[in-house]
Amino acid sequence: MILHQFFEKESSTYTYLVASEQTREAVLIDPVASEIESYAHMLKQLNLKLVYSLDTHVHADHVTAANLLRTRFGCKTVLHRNSGVDCGDIFITDRSAIRVGEFLIEARYTPGHTNACTSYVIDTMVFTGDALLIDGCGRTDFQEGNAETLYDSIHQQIFTLPDDTIVYPGHDYKGRLSSTVGHERESNSRLGQGRSKQDFVEIMKNLDLPYPKKIDIALPANKACGK
Repeated sequence: MILHQFFEKESSTYTYLVASEQTREAVLIDPVASEIESYAHMLKQLNLKLVYSLDTHVHADHVTAANLLRTRFGCKTVLHRNSGVDCGDIFITDRSAIRVGEFLIEARYTPGHTNACTSYVIDTMVFTGDALLIDGCGRTDFQEGNAETLYDSIHQQIFTLPDDTIVYPGHDYKGRLSSTVGHERESNSRLGQGRSKQDFVEIMKNLDLPYPKKIDIALPANKACGK
């Protein structure tokens, strides 16, 4: 399996290229519109065919490259059916699976940051989008956010994975590349050490986060797959 992690500085977004060494088929998870040339270069360099672009949710901090990639490479756009977006090609549900070469991509529905948040499990890795971050989690104060729902999603869908499952988040603001399920279950400052749902809700209620800078541009664009 081929794995490459891209980083978009303005929104501190991670995009992941995952590909089959056997069939040369590839997927991009959470692609950013402004970075499409970087993706194109990597695909050409590795002789890969892009077959799917997957968004973990409808983003508020950057514009997805889904439509640009579909137009340029003929790949299919994958979203959760609760995304409120009608421009996708494939609408997944909890535990849906997509085969790419020798591996399966399993969707795990992880709402709470948004209604459509989906984490993707591939072998011993989980791509968590904004649901679970390294030593944190997605905010729950806008865009259908709900702290109780997010707590349940993380505990039922991510923390039930094996301890050594590698966590690849949608963002990191401190240069960290990955974590593990075991580490986050034990040490995550909002969720670790068996923190109760009530305590988590109080933490999320008092974060006092700024309004996302790009939300007024990103949300309408992302509801149209980045058009």
